[in-house]
Amino acid sequence: MTPAARQPQHAPELRAAARHIGRRRFLTATGAAAALAFAVNLPTAGVAGAAELDAAQLTDDPFTLGVASGDPQPTSVLLWTRLAPVPFQPDSGLPAERVTVHWELARDENFRRPVRRGTTLAHPEFHHTVHVEVGHLEPGRVYFYRFRAGRWVSPAGRTRTAPAPHDRVSGLTLAAVSCQAYHDGYFTAYGHLAQDDVDVVFHLGDYLYEYAVDAVGGQRKYTDRTLPGLFNRETVTLEDYRLRYALYRSDPDLRAAHAAHPFVVTWDDHETENNYAGDIPENSVPPEEFLLRRASAYRAYWENQPLRLPQRPEGPDMQLYRRLGWGRLAQFDVLDTRQYRSDQAYGDGSDVPGPDVDDPARTMTGATQERWLLDGWRRSRALWNVVPQQVTFSQRKFDLTEPSRVSMDAWDGYRASRRRVLDGAKAAGVENLMVLTGDVHVGYAFDIKDDFDDPASRTLGTEIVATSIASGRDGADKPANWDTYMTANPHMRFYNGRRGYVTVALGREQARADFRTVPYVTTPGAPVTTAASFVTEVGEQGLRPV
Repeated sequence: MTPAARQPQHAPELRAAARHIGRRRFLTATGAAAALAFAVNLPTAGVAGAAELDAAQLTDDPFTLGVASGDPQPTSVLLWTRLAPVPFQPDSGLPAERVTVHWELARDENFRRPVRRGTTLAHPEFHHTVHVEVGHLEPGRVYFYRFRAGRWVSPAGRTRTAPAPHDRVSGLTLAAVSCQAYHDGYFTAYGHLAQDDVDVVFHLGDYLYEYAVDAVGGQRKYTDRTLPGLFNRETVTLEDYRLRYALYRSDPDLRAAHAAHPFVVTWDDHETENNYAGDIPENSVPPEEFLLRRASAYRAYWENQPLRLPQRPEGPDMQLYRRLGWGRLAQFDVLDTRQYRSDQAYGDGSDVPGPDVDDPARTMTGATQERWLLDGWRRSRALWNVVPQQVTFSQRKFDLTEPSRVSMDAWDGYRASRRRVLDGAKAAGVENLMVLTGDVHVGYAFDIKDDFDDPASRTLGTEIVATSIASGRDGADKPANWDTYMTANPHMRFYNGRRGYVTVALGREQARADFRTVPYVTTPGAPVTTAASFVTEVGEQGLRPV
């Protein structure tokens, strides 16, 4: 959250672009794309015919921001990198020319058993980012990859393909992470996660924050470097967002985690602006101005994440919700609870529920995404149906008095929408439901109840909430409201306020969640421990400690 007095000053080029396009034409995907192009001198469609830079002219390492992979499929992987010899400059130290990048995929980390290799172009219109979809691979296999531009070779990354759709996989270990405010501390947890043996990492939102980062990196309190002044402002323009991704990816622990594991990413609010809802901004700015900002944020997000071509945005629109499978063991329905939601009821803070939270016309997901989710459950043949998403799904009362305040930004503020999802799960016969959540900078474990106000009602699934990587600074094992929350919410099985991540081992008989925490992030080098572990049994939902 930010101080109420904060009123960001939107850049003049945004206003000029919105005026140039005109309100009526702007409020379409094509109009917003044209406005974005006008504002930042980008082509509206396709890729411009930029000249080609001879990669032999690269005198500095262009792979300063590392490598990544994402969205593993049974026969393909998505590989990512970005060329940035000088990452903290708007042009990254490169001319507006395309660059040929070579890529290689091998069975071994020494690249003595190559599988596939090829070339691709890093276009200036996409800030010299590279997205390579490598197909015709074997299911369920680990691969290693790297890139080359001129004489420079990137760090090696490790990735994997998903099992074949009908494979009866015995197990899968995932990690869930969220909320990495650079200015709140070091990404130490990522360094530990890079060493963990996990199959895939789900990032559940707030990959970056739009807030200013001062010369000493906020709570990092650098003494060995000075960050450029261009970070000491809120992100609004495409250039702002691109530079902020460069700052975040300069963190060695984040780069290590990306190189070690494939990521499946989804956003929350801070990748664009705090607590926005659909096309409604946090602050009172014209809608066309906010949509232009959203278009800039979405474009920078796609450029800097290991996402496939179907996720590439068009203006202020980007279909981020998608489905991935892991043999017959698990189906992952990745949600976007930010882009399509109705405006928050009674403001975006905490409040006592009123009639609006039960209004069936209000939605968290939008009607199209909701149908997609429920239809996917009806067709699912997976043992586990897992929903990686952003904001707290289970009821979370803040007070011991009744009626209690709840969060209007979470599913508690959209109860009719949550009811439709739970009824859809029951109708589809989903027996092993797990929701993965981020956002709140603490670790929670919930039993998902059919009726949250009746502890004796049926348990329909479990919710595992991953704490933040850095947001919220060091935190505490037992926050001041620990007793209140645990008493007011009998379906809450765990609550911890430290930084870290969670791993979940899905098996054919049970799932086990381990909450991994570090004692501090405002100084580097913290150790990692397991704060608590829980299991839930196949066919008998409900968490118990182990």
